[in-house]
Amino acid sequence: MSAKELDLNDPTDQDNVNRGLIDKWEPCVIRDDTGRVVWDNDRWDFLRTDECPETVHPGLWRQSGHNSVQGLFEVVPGIYQIRGLDISTMTLVEGDAGVVVIDPLVSRECAAAGLELYRRNRGERPVTAVVYTHSHADHFGGVQGVTTAEDVAEGRVTIVAPEAFLEHAVSENIFAGPAMRRRAVYMYGNALPAGPDGMVGFGLGQGVSAGTFGLIPPTVTVSETGQELILDGVRFVFQMVPDTEAPSEFNFYFPDRRVLLVSETVSHTLHNVLTPRGAMVRDARAWAGYLTESIQLFHSAEVLIGSHHWPTWGREQVIEILTQQRDAYAYLHDQTVRLMNRGLTGPEIAEELTELPGALGGAWSVRGYYGSLNFNVKAVYQRYLGWFDGNPAHLWQHPPVEQAKRYVDFMGGADAVVARARESFAAGDLRWVAEVLNHVVFAEPEHAGARDLQARTFEKLGFAQENGVWRNFYLTGARELRVGAEALSGNEPRMSADILAGLSTEQVFQSMAVRLDGPSAAAHRLLVRWEFPDTDEVWTVLVGNGVLTPMRGAAPGDEDPQLTLRLDRAVLDLILARRTTFPDQIASGAVSADGDLSVLLTLFGLLEEPPGHFRIALP
Repeated sequence: MSAKELDLNDPTDQDNVNRGLIDKWEPCVIRDDTGRVVWDNDRWDFLRTDECPETVHPGLWRQSGHNSVQGLFEVVPGIYQIRGLDISTMTLVEGDAGVVVIDPLVSRECAAAGLELYRRNRGERPVTAVVYTHSHADHFGGVQGVTTAEDVAEGRVTIVAPEAFLEHAVSENIFAGPAMRRRAVYMYGNALPAGPDGMVGFGLGQGVSAGTFGLIPPTVTVSETGQELILDGVRFVFQMVPDTEAPSEFNFYFPDRRVLLVSETVSHTLHNVLTPRGAMVRDARAWAGYLTESIQLFHSAEVLIGSHHWPTWGREQVIEILTQQRDAYAYLHDQTVRLMNRGLTGPEIAEELTELPGALGGAWSVRGYYGSLNFNVKAVYQRYLGWFDGNPAHLWQHPPVEQAKRYVDFMGGADAVVARARESFAAGDLRWVAEVLNHVVFAEPEHAGARDLQARTFEKLGFAQENGVWRNFYLTGARELRVGAEALSGNEPRMSADILAGLSTEQVFQSMAVRLDGPSAAAHRLLVRWEFPDTDEVWTVLVGNGVLTPMRGAAPGDEDPQLTLRLDRAVLDLILARRTTFPDQIASGAVSADGDLSVLLTLFGLLEEPPGHFRIALP
């Protein structure tokens, strides 16, 4: 069903968005200790009109208006939510002695503001427990705004998370983190100004806060569906849902209040099977299966809440949204596999499956504001068959710049291609214009005519998108073409040193391995022994054949280490976080070294620092 056929005046979502509002954070601008703005919800005030401008898709305008509503809301007596103070929703459940906080947002400052807003209206209740629903940063990064590591260590606060939470929470931010963070600038529109011609939101939320991002490791993990916990007198019944929206995730039910919290397995939008910022492909088939299980386990639920968006009230309505979301993921999975087995490739399947069928296509909860059907079916194809479509012509293609030079030469040169592209632009074939001009821009990056027309093409494509992520990619790409990649820094969260502390020592060394300049390192053979008294660990790091290999304990064989370092693991974390240096810590006595210190200089000299602002729309 097209957006034109939907009833944009349907009041159901708008009524639910505003239901239970108790108080707001006004003005809704949150700053860190230095005065830097880390969240500004008031920049979305332009959405407070029913008249949608021509530069925004009406469906996205509607969704962004809902997402921009902020404040403290009562879900049912004893359960409250903070919305509009970050990308995610923070839930607070009152217990016997205090309050349980669920998903404390991205940033410490925003979580603290949310807790202050709650206490201003509900009293100075102490935080007795924190629950992380899953391993993505917008659901744990602000934990230090609601509790402290000291309170957790001394047992005053319990931290609950699903099995394998810590492994996945830190690995995603460490191994592929630099590339993901760069692509996230495009996905979330961080470098775009808020306004009808720029950033209007991305369906799941309005933005990502830019405060202090941290982590306190969980003290209790949940591993089985049906497992129950009593936190501050509140009964939780858990459902494990791994490899759905996150590799480590659970849902849970409050049976005494008949409220089901569905983490991020259900939202008021179609979600991503493969997020465009980059991640492992998610399992759409398992996702649908877990939602079937949710319906079976929690059919008595009368309210559904999640880690994003607004609640759904009413038993029939809860079953309806669970069913809609389940069927959306099942449909895109099953039909992709059907067409895949007929011989179609990912892009071909995406052109066949352009909308969900029947009543499902008319459901607001599965509109493609954040995830898109087009992107998701390609992701399902990728999960089963990978990037290669089987065509031998695609086995060994030239890389983009070399392809571009040859295409442009075959098509008569850059000026000729741009002239033909202008004709296609006038005819409205914008997808083709974007493709052919991409070759010109990659062959001749300084071609002003190509860059300008490509930027205008991206803008026109972006303005037409119902999907907020696609809009942001197009408009950010246009901005890169106009002002350069270096200007697209955005306002990003600041990682605290305790993220490194959450890594195992093996993960620390593995994170170094993926930064090793292999071709340069191939000329060296290095062997360094690391002794960590505070964690009672010994590791040996071998560099050989262009590979960094961490080994627990001593190296096998008779080869002696060229250097032995003795230091607390906490000191290494501070060094890697750039809070101090090896020379300073050696001078202070915190690090003792026995052997050839030049080996240490060589090792760290071979580690590449990822560029923060690499090009995407330009070569």
